[in-house]
Amino acid sequence: MTDYTALRTTMVDTQVRPSDVTKYPVIDAMLSVPREAFVPRDKREAAYIGENVDLGGQRVILEPRTLAKMLDAVDIQQDELVLDIGSGLGYSSAVIARMAEAVVALEDDEERVAEAQTILAEQGADNVILHQGLLSEGAADHGPYDVMTLQGAVERVPETLLAQLKDGGRIVGVFMEGALGVVRVGYMIDGTVNWRFSFNASAPVLPGFEKHHAFTL
Repeated sequence: MTDYTALRTTMVDTQVRPSDVTKYPVIDAMLSVPREAFVPRDKREAAYIGENVDLGGQRVILEPRTLAKMLDAVDIQQDELVLDIGSGLGYSSAVIARMAEAVVALEDDEERVAEAQTILAEQGADNVILHQGLLSEGAADHGPYDVMTLQGAVERVPETLLAQLKDGGRIVGVFMEGALGVVRVGYMIDGTVNWRFSFNASAPVLPGFEKHHAFTL
């Protein structure tokens, strides 16, 4: 039988800590949440490898290093409300739930929402609210938010989504620029988001976050 607890510890010791992730709440959450419970059953043996886990349809569970560094950079506090965009089967939301007051897990696929609801309940993540809807439109009914996390890459971030971020709030995501990707943290200051480079990473672009390409003759 696979010793997932040992694999989880090895993941943190070899992928998370060496990547300059120093905040205790992030490390504790990554050690505590059973990643294997949130991946498709046929991929559980690969749950702890240092790669994105494919969920199908250009959707993934971000690799542990990328998620941990994003959460370290955005510095979630215990009294904050977080919108987790593209939450998949709920792994990222379960991790964030251990750091935040509450998490709204936004997912656009009905079957994933139902499965995530079951898994999160089994894991006792009772401060996570599942919300089904277009990822690019956010979940305004539950906002505004202190923090937003994007569980996949973007080429652009819609203003509709940014409008749900509190003044002083933060948003973090992977920005794909061709084949290359960088993680940026955005800070909402007086109605404008100021983006800062954090580190390099890559992921498939989430639906609704593609650039609008103009056609010319």
